[in-house]
Amino acid sequence: MIAQCHVLISPLRKENSEQSEMISQMLYGETCEILENNGSFSKIKMDFDGTKGWTNTNHLHPIKEIPTKYLVEEPFGVFDLKEGRSLLSIGSEVDFPTEKVLKTENLRESIVETAKKFLNVPYLWGGRSFFGVDDDGFVQLVYKVHGIVLPRTAEKQAETGEVIDFLGESEAGDLAFFENEEGKINHVGIMLNAYEVIHAFGKVRLDSLDSSGIYSNDLKKHTHKLRFVKRVF
Repeated sequence: MIAQCHVLISPLRKENSEQSEMISQMLYGETCEILENNGSFSKIKMDFDGTKGWTNTNHLHPIKEIPTKYLVEEPFGVFDLKEGRSLLSIGSEVDFPTEKVLKTENLRESIVETAKKFLNVPYLWGGRSFFGVDDDGFVQLVYKVHGIVLPRTAEKQAETGEVIDFLGESEAGDLAFFENEEGKINHVGIMLNAYEVIHAFGKVRLDSLDSSGIYSNDLKKHTHKLRFVKRVF
């Protein structure tokens, strides 16, 4: 069975409990396959990125086929929906045309402009809306509204694209990946140019980047160890 999210944001949890960890979110209009139902919770697989998790059954509306959908590409907007007048986040999907973000032929420039609109949006574990994002949710959303589908997690995102040999060769829109002490990818950000990155860490912020990693302009120290930069388009 397929279904569509008909609330503004629906938490996607690891287990079928309101107390369970939120691993992602479904936004209004996004569709999914229902894998299992236990009454108040349904286990679903998102059509957009394949993420599996449990969400509130009441947040879903069964549909017979995937409808024609248009993306909300501005940070947020007020829309007249069949459920009533509502405030939707960027990345939500509606059944009527919306204002387009890509206003120039320069995709990289548009990605940077969109990413900067998120500055100061608070960090939220599992978040992927303008009301709160984690690092990989932020990157995924910015790319989504530009027609590029990325996996949900930084670890999986790091498997896409081609590695750039030298940091100085990176361009706006490339993705910078960072690792923990065990060498596991644990963070991602969007390059603004060869030496600056925008990422979600406490909030969406702009910091300096060198061969060692992210240098926090506020904390005056390195906060993330650079693994590599990748070009994904």
